[in-house]
Amino acid sequence: MIKKFGIIGNPLKHSLSPILHNYWFKKYNIDAEYSLHQIKETELSIIIKRIKQGELSGVNITLPFKQKIVSYLDRLVNDAETTSSVNTIFLDEQERVVGENTDVFGLQAAYLKEVDQISKKNVLVIGAGGVSPSVILSLQKSGAKNISISNRTLEKCIFLKKKFKFLNIIEFKNLEKSIKRFEVIINATSLGLKDGNDFNFDFLDVKENLIYIDTIYNPLETKTLKSLKEKNIKVFNGLDMFIYQGQKSFYLWTKINPEIDQKLIELLHNNLK
Repeated sequence: MIKKFGIIGNPLKHSLSPILHNYWFKKYNIDAEYSLHQIKETELSIIIKRIKQGELSGVNITLPFKQKIVSYLDRLVNDAETTSSVNTIFLDEQERVVGENTDVFGLQAAYLKEVDQISKKNVLVIGAGGVSPSVILSLQKSGAKNISISNRTLEKCIFLKKKFKFLNIIEFKNLEKSIKRFEVIINATSLGLKDGNDFNFDFLDVKENLIYIDTIYNPLETKTLKSLKEKNIKVFNGLDMFIYQGQKSFYLWTKINPEIDQKLIELLHNNLK
């Protein structure tokens, strides 16, 4: 019987997850398919029921459900336990619904290994939503010591500081004039997402040695990323993070560590044009 996998979130039209995982299912001759499940929060319990009944073999979670899904799960493991943020779900041998976080690995594997002496750099995380705890934990694991956070809703920053006590909070109204202090800036918001809102200011006054990382991959170049790139700032879009977190999810479901080959990268790029 064909195994069914998918991603739940809202909105989902920008997601390349089906392209990624269906490519690997085909490559490794796995009788499975991966699809989009755009749902409302009230339908989270239905998804969990379908996993327990074997209708779904595994699920990825994206905005805005990475934290909201936690209360429906039987168990959190590893980075999901630390962050209380889940992006991958599967059923274990005891038929418990398990939540794991592969975003932390994705960010480390994609970008943070590229940052020299991160322990000496001032790092700013913009956003305090679903992916932000993963960004903070991956920075911490990579050795970053001075991490600040800013978000439109201050309360979310305060909530994150309870979990990560070392965080410095910058009020969003002070963000524009504060960005010049940082050597690494990570956009962990949905600002810049295709057909969505963007930052209401330009990143004009930044350090020449700034590294800007965007967790968004659709579009490949957000307005902010593009303008910084034109100033010869080192920039990374979210595509590599997306691929690496997907690679780990695929392994959790199939016990196969899939290859990230050139054909896959070209396929993803073609679907972003």
